[in-house]
Amino acid sequence: MTKKELALAVIERLKEAYPASDCTLDYDEAWKLLVSVRLAAQCTDARVNAIVPGLYEKFPTVAALAAAAPEEIEAIVKPCGLGRSKARDISACMRTLHEAYDDKVPDDFNLLLSLPGVGRKSANLIMGDVFGRPAIVTDTHCIRLSNRIGLVDGITDPKKVEMKLWKIIPPEESNQFCHRLVDHGRAVCTARTAPNCGDCVLQDICKKNF
Repeated sequence: MTKKELALAVIERLKEAYPASDCTLDYDEAWKLLVSVRLAAQCTDARVNAIVPGLYEKFPTVAALAAAAPEEIEAIVKPCGLGRSKARDISACMRTLHEAYDDKVPDDFNLLLSLPGVGRKSANLIMGDVFGRPAIVTDTHCIRLSNRIGLVDGITDPKKVEMKLWKIIPPEESNQFCHRLVDHGRAVCTARTAPNCGDCVLQDICKKNF
């Protein structure tokens, strides 16, 4: 089985197992997803979702958050960890949106990458979930599972994994495929315990079992 054939088989099985996979960060505007994905670094989505309502209650718009001192932001987001650096990035990012983009999140990948604190993972998430474009989000689940399953071989650099997956994942499947990897990585192919191979829909095609 080629890697492309393996990818197609994995996509179909995960579709059946997780038909409703979606982003687990709560947001109703694009800029809020930018904030949440920055806060989610080394923090659970559940904790981020619990913290951001207080942030938006105090700073309900891009303009309000752009005008806030980083220290004010840090005081609220500190429970997400790395509070100082995250607050600094959020402040700078919101100022850029306010001053250069009329409070709108750009729908261009390279422009997203130019925003403070926004890397390829965040830019892909915005492109896929907000703008409905093809996107491959190489978070820890995507990297771990892609290697275990055999879609990539011994690659841990996020950008290199992303580039390899673009070659074998159909663009129209890419965004939901990554969300399904997250669901599968949390439920079955776990990181902190032994993966539950006996309950895995990919057991007979996964490289780990050969």
